[in-house]
Amino acid sequence: MIKMLPESEGAVIGIAVSGKIDAAEENKWIAVFDDLIEKHGSISVLVVLEGQFNIDLDAAYTDLKWTIKHIKNMTKIAIVSNSKILGWLVAADSPFGKLAGIREKHFDTSDLAKAWCWVKAPVE
Repeated sequence: MIKMLPESEGAVIGIAVSGKIDAAEENKWIAVFDDLIEKHGSISVLVVLEGQFNIDLDAAYTDLKWTIKHIKNMTKIAIVSNSKILGWLVAADSPFGKLAGIREKHFDTSDLAKAWCWVKAPVE
């Protein structure tokens, strides 16, 4: 399941991801993101990964295609989780994201408020 977080505003959207994500769920959210990009040109995204989640292959492929197509429309991505491994992966990917014009950062779930401040702040 994917749900929008209430702190979302303007060109900044926050989502919480948990449970099973199928193609229908993915397509629903792609439409939301497309609408935001149409309205604002570029967006920043905060993703909270809550517990276990499972994304089916069709949804993962759809997500990857959408991300590649819209990479120029992404400004910041904040990943919020308790996973140290995910934190390392985001840190390793961050220099490549910068090359594409995206700032990305991992936050522990205890730092959710800091993640919101970071993702909402203007790009330096």
